[in-house]
Amino acid sequence: MIALGLAHLAFAWTLFILLAPLMSSLWWRCGLLAATSLLSVVSINDLTLAAYARSLTDDLAISSLVVLGWLTLRQLGVIKPMAAAHRLVVLSVFAVMALTLYPATLGLTYFDPYRWGYNPRTMIIIVAVITLGLVCLRSVLGVVMLSAATLAFTFRIKPSENYWDYLIDPLLALYCCAALVCLGVRYLYRRTVGRNRPPVLPASAV
Repeated sequence: MIALGLAHLAFAWTLFILLAPLMSSLWWRCGLLAATSLLSVVSINDLTLAAYARSLTDDLAISSLVVLGWLTLRQLGVIKPMAAAHRLVVLSVFAVMALTLYPATLGLTYFDPYRWGYNPRTMIIIVAVITLGLVCLRSVLGVVMLSAATLAFTFRIKPSENYWDYLIDPLLALYCCAALVCLGVRYLYRRTVGRNRPPVLPASAV
C-alpha cells in the first residue's frame, strides 16, 4: 500500500516538473500540482495511471523520490536553486554508486555488490560516513537523499529487502552519469575555446 502511494507521488511530481516551466504564475503551478495529483489516481481498465507508470519504471528509489520532491518545491519557489558545487557533489556520489552496482547487473563483471544490500551493515556505515562528509560540505540535498533512503530501509517501506533499491535506481543512475558527462564536455569545450581565442588588446594599445 505504501509502495503504491509512493508511485502516485512519483507520477504526480514527475508530470508537474515537466509541465511547470510552461507556467509563470505560482497559482497556476499550484493548480497544476493539484491536477497532476488527481490525474495519478485516474483509473483505466481498473488500473491507475500511476500504476501503469510503475509497471514501466518499477519502484523508484527513495533517493529519486527525494529529488522529485526537491524539484517540485523548487518549481513552487519554496527553495532556492542549488549551488553548482553542491550539485556536482551529489551527482558524483550517486554516479559512483551507479558505477559500483550496475556493471555487475549488466553482466560486465563477476563481482556482484548487489548482494551486500541484503546484509548492509558495512554499507550503512559507508553511507553514514559519506553523509557526514556531505554535512561538512553543506550539501543539504545529498544529506536528505541518503538519510531518507536509510530511514526508509530501516522501516522497510518498500517491498524490497535490499538496501541498494532504496539508494539508487536505473533512472537516477543514468541521470547522474549523463549529467556528469555533459558537465565534463562543457568544461572541456570552454577550456578549448578559451585557449584558442585570440587575446584582446587593451584600448590604449590600439
